[in-house]
Amino acid sequence: MGSTSAENSTNGNAGVGRRDVIKRSAALGLAAVPATGFLSACASGGGDDSSDDSTKGTASKENPFGAAKGSKLDVVIFKGGYGDDYAKAWEADFQKKLGITSTHTGTQEITGKLQPRFNAGNPPDIVDDSGAQQIKVDVLYKNGQLLDLAEVLDAPAVDDPSKKVRDLIIPGTLDAGLQEGKIVALNYIYTVWGLWYSGKLFKEKGWEEPKTWDDFLAVCQDAKKQGIGGLAHQGKYPYYINVAIMDLIAKKGGLDAMKAIDNLDPKAFVGSDAAQAGVEAIYEVVEKGLLMPGTNGLTHTESQTRWNQYKAAFITCGSWLENEQLKQTPADFDMKFMPMPLLPGSALPFQAIRAGSGEPFIIPAKAKNLPAAKEFMRRMLSKEWSTIFAKEANSLTILKDGVDPSVKLRPGTQSTVEASKAAGDDTFRYLYTEWYSEMGAAIEAASNELMAKRIQPKEWLKRAQAAVDKQAKDPASKKNHRD
Repeated sequence: MGSTSAENSTNGNAGVGRRDVIKRSAALGLAAVPATGFLSACASGGGDDSSDDSTKGTASKENPFGAAKGSKLDVVIFKGGYGDDYAKAWEADFQKKLGITSTHTGTQEITGKLQPRFNAGNPPDIVDDSGAQQIKVDVLYKNGQLLDLAEVLDAPAVDDPSKKVRDLIIPGTLDAGLQEGKIVALNYIYTVWGLWYSGKLFKEKGWEEPKTWDDFLAVCQDAKKQGIGGLAHQGKYPYYINVAIMDLIAKKGGLDAMKAIDNLDPKAFVGSDAAQAGVEAIYEVVEKGLLMPGTNGLTHTESQTRWNQYKAAFITCGSWLENEQLKQTPADFDMKFMPMPLLPGSALPFQAIRAGSGEPFIIPAKAKNLPAAKEFMRRMLSKEWSTIFAKEANSLTILKDGVDPSVKLRPGTQSTVEASKAAGDDTFRYLYTEWYSEMGAAIEAASNELMAKRIQPKEWLKRAQAAVDKQAKDPASKKNHRD
């Protein structure tokens, strides 16, 4: 998901899943791991301290968890849109300051590499659990594989020990890591989702950033006349087109329409005017031939690269896009982010954006070096490490004012900062992608059929509602609720 690309959908993944995203999550991928039987061989309570004595050092103000000098930390990072250079820089600093060395694994094959380790009771110490092959956080939680992160969040903050770590985090960004009231995943990256375009292309064509859906369609139609696709999406990963559909639903119907989906309302989709308007708007793009040719059959990077080649006016994505496309983006492309345009009678303003945290970092309950894993995560939420991330990954973290102001951001990232400031409190974020991965995958499958014109909006609404109704029958669903 994502975090964030299909690999980031984690939101994600994400997410997000990210990339589903949101990784990527933010970010979420398509491959849902079945909960039954998976990881059951080593299910254990979330609070077990399985560290051996060699990992337990002396606790101090600077080292509150007593991470032991000379111990080793096993780090696995999803190597998607954000790369993994930032984590290598963190690990080098960790060794320099605490004398703790790291085993580093950067991969997109999170499930393939880690499922056997979880099954054997030998998981890594800290994991960036993102991407299309993410091990779903809800599955890990249900199998007792995740540490409750309250101890980390309640520890003294690195930059201001008089405050708790959680006090220095952007409000609401911890919610994506909630499972049944416990924070079991730290969604570290502050992600915005929406539409992207080239400032250079728009200037050349005389197009204005569209604020209404009619204006958006007009740009797409003008692009088509000039042999350019209107909207590109990452067809093989329908997580991305759901960014557009779900944003339109939330902006049309307001927060109540969004919460109805997260809360598994019997009229979340069928019977919802906002849901009907949102999916019909996207289908209009399909019916009028305003999609970039071939986009339905492309991966995330293939579609994004064609967009970088000026073959489409718009693309849907999260804010990992710029870093993911660094090598493919022309120097004068002038990447820009914008909120989803408004349908008539929308409850939220144009400036409103889907924003929140993506890229879930987890500490397995059976980690061998729990003290060091907790300390590593605490330092992730310091200004020093947050700035390292911004420099290496071209994105922001959930730490308030977490980037040194002297750091110059790339144009796409800078535009997300400006959009976030313009949105103010008018932000929203779905949580069903983190809570109900099977339901999210079913809705994505319906969107795949919709974009290929194999089903109509009415059938999409039926399938999405069926996924909600199925999830609502699970008694565990009652433990998740948004007020």
